[in-house]
Amino acid sequence: MVLWHVVVLAIVQGLAELLPVSSSAHVIVAEKLLGMDPAAPETTVLLVMLHTGTMFAVIAYFWNRWRKAFFQSFDDFKAFFVAVVVATILTGVVGGALTEGIEKFLLRGASKAWVEELFGRLDLIAAALAAAGILILVAGLREKRSLAQAATSSRSDLAKASWIGAIQGFCLPFRGFSRSGATISTGMLAGVPKVRAEDFSFALAVVLTPVAIAREILRLVKTQHLHSIASLMPQLTPSLIGAGCAFLAGLVALKWLSKWLESGKWYWFGIYCLIAAATVAWLYHIGY
Repeated sequence: MVLWHVVVLAIVQGLAELLPVSSSAHVIVAEKLLGMDPAAPETTVLLVMLHTGTMFAVIAYFWNRWRKAFFQSFDDFKAFFVAVVVATILTGVVGGALTEGIEKFLLRGASKAWVEELFGRLDLIAAALAAAGILILVAGLREKRSLAQAATSSRSDLAKASWIGAIQGFCLPFRGFSRSGATISTGMLAGVPKVRAEDFSFALAVVLTPVAIAREILRLVKTQHLHSIASLMPQLTPSLIGAGCAFLAGLVALKWLSKWLESGKWYWFGIYCLIAAATVAWLYHIGY
C-alpha cells in the first residue's frame, strides 16, 4: 500500500465524514481511481481505520454538545443510554441479518463469502447513493414545508431511537447508503430536530466503530492466515497512519463543515447524492 495513497484517502475521508454524502463511497471511488482494490482485506481495514480517525475528531468536536444535550442530569443520561443501547441492538439485528443473508444467499458458492467483497462494485454504490439521496430529499423537503418542529428535548424517544437504529442497520452492508444521512433523515422524519438527530447519529457511530474494526481485523486474519500480533502489524501500520491523517483532516474540516451543515438546506445533500450516484454509475459504465 503506497503511503501517499493512504494520505490522499485520509484527506477525502476527513473532509467527507461530517457531510451526509457517504464518506465510504467517496473513499472507495478514490481507491478505484488510484488503482486500489476496495474489496481487499487490508483496504477495508484501512477504510474502517479512516473512519476511526474521523470519529476521534468527532468526539473531540462534539463532546461539549453531547455533554450539554445528554449529561446534564442522571435522567438525561439514563434516557440517552437506553436509547443508544436500543438503537445499537436494532442496528446489530438488522445489519447482522442483512449481512448474513447476503453472504449465505447472494454470495453462495463464492470462495470468500464476505459482504466486503461487494464494496468494489460501483454499480451497487451508485444505487445506494441514489437511495440515500432520495431519503435525504424527502426529509429535507418535509423539513422545508414544516418549519415549526417540536422543541428539542433532552430525552430520546425509544420509538424514534429504534427507527434510527434499524435504518443504521440497513447502511452497514451497503457502501454509498450514507449512515449519517440515513440516520439523521430518519430522525427528522420521526420528528427529531435536526441538531439533536445529528448529535444522536454521531454518538451511535462512535459505538459502532469498534465493532466494525474488530470485524475487519478478524477478516484480515482469516483471509491472510495471520497468527500473531507481529504478523498483523505490517498490515495495520498504513491504516494507523491513515487514521492519524484522517483525524487531523477531520478536525480542520469540522470547524466550518458543522456550521454549514446546520445552517444549510438539508435537501441540498440529497441532490448532491443523486449527482454523485450518476457520476459513479458513469464511472462503472466506462469500466472502473
